[in-house]
Amino acid sequence: MQPADRFAALVAELAAEPGVTPPGAERGRGFGSAALKVDGSIFAMLTRERLVVKLPAARVAQLIDVGAGEPFEAGRGRPMREWLTVGADHDWPAVAREALAFVSRRR
Repeated sequence: MQPADRFAALVAELAAEPGVTPPGAERGRGFGSAALKVDGSIFAMLTRERLVVKLPAARVAQLIDVGAGEPFEAGRGRPMREWLTVGADHDWPAVAREALAFVSRRR
């Protein structure tokens, strides 16, 4: 399955969760306009055909250490501590649900 199709399936799965806004539901075209949000905060997005999620920095480091993903760089030349580019073989729904729970708790 292509990354865009995997992300569309993920959106369909999570869109009914409380507070979740699917991509395109809000006006605008800037950063985050094509992302899954909870209560207005991004928790998962498709960037360069890869799933990117927001998790605690320690969890991001752990997932990188076991080969489940890579650091996410937003084009500024240095990785963002709480963002993970998820590997293609990793369970996207599980890590996206983990990100949803993390971002929901922060609100």
